[in-house]
Amino acid sequence: MEEDIMNDEKNILTMKLLHYFITDKNYNPIILQGVDNEIWLENLNSDCEVVRIVSEYIHNDEQFEFDTFKTKRILKKIKKKTFTFNLNVLSIFLDMGDNITEDINSDSKLMCVNAKSEKDLKKNELVKEVFPDLADKMKYSEKGVDLFMKITGDINKHNREDAKRLDKVFKSKVPYITYFLIAVNVIFYVVPMLLGVDVYNNIIEMYCIHGPSIRAGQYYRLLTGTFLHGSIIHLLCNCYSLYVLGSQIESLLGKFKYLVIYFFSGLTGALLSTILGGDAGSIGASGAIFGLMGALVYFGYYYRVYLGNAVKSQIIPLILLNLFVGFMSPGIDNFAHIGGLVGGAIVTMALGVKDKSSTFEKINGWIICAIFLGFLMYMGLVVAGR
Repeated sequence: MEEDIMNDEKNILTMKLLHYFITDKNYNPIILQGVDNEIWLENLNSDCEVVRIVSEYIHNDEQFEFDTFKTKRILKKIKKKTFTFNLNVLSIFLDMGDNITEDINSDSKLMCVNAKSEKDLKKNELVKEVFPDLADKMKYSEKGVDLFMKITGDINKHNREDAKRLDKVFKSKVPYITYFLIAVNVIFYVVPMLLGVDVYNNIIEMYCIHGPSIRAGQYYRLLTGTFLHGSIIHLLCNCYSLYVLGSQIESLLGKFKYLVIYFFSGLTGALLSTILGGDAGSIGASGAIFGLMGALVYFGYYYRVYLGNAVKSQIIPLILLNLFVGFMSPGIDNFAHIGGLVGGAIVTMALGVKDKSSTFEKINGWIICAIFLGFLMYMGLVVAGR
């Protein structure tokens, strides 16, 4: 069977292309139902996000037009699943007839290459522009069955390593930091209550997020207010949300990044509350918890091939529902929620997602964090006090 495959020039070219895109360019196969004689590959971090290797014989303009129509329909589904607005696609046709009179590259987003042989592929100007190293990577010393064994072996090795990496990312870990934060929130509620309701009310008055007091120099309120709760129901709801979201973020991003996200989000939520919340006091961990939602959305965007449906159908609706309830219900500090949500997303950008975020993106994230935090501090501590 291997000999039959490697005796066909089209099969050899297909195998070499798969080897290049999967092992060198980190593309992953896209599983599509009802699509025959073509292979779809994706790498959403590449300038050319989708590559098609088409072995079907395209013999006239009508068939090419139908192929274009079919490709656009499939791309709409991929865009919807991956939250991607623009996708650049390279279609490599391995068996295109000479009867095609249309300009196969009339659509700049749907780049097409007619390559009946390896020689055609190497001299194609579009391929040289998009994948300049492809020609060198297509050179192999092995031939026949040895070439087949090398290519399949390399692809299988790459897939195993990729599976191990994903398993490491998504494998559940014991959320010790989440347990610690829940314990602190519970202690801040239970211990004062054991000393009496009056004592607890005095503590809330002394340590809640209160704009005029913070502007008077009591900056510790920006932190302490996030650990206070007004009732047992308030505490239980926030602790449950912290357990569900916190354990996920701690597992996906690590303990250090999790702590930075939690406290930065709590801080930005508290600051926005001092700006827009008036002179009323505010308490609760929900600003930091909304920050965890923002972090989860940001992480989910990078792993949208795997988490796209969950982000779209679960996380984003949950955020919108909570914000709606907050605006419709009196006594809920939605400004802290919004401040925490934005803070969580941008600080996650600064901290980065392992194996996904570039140094440039992380630097931009820190710049945005500095600007956002500086703006909130200036508006909340200086302008609002005038």
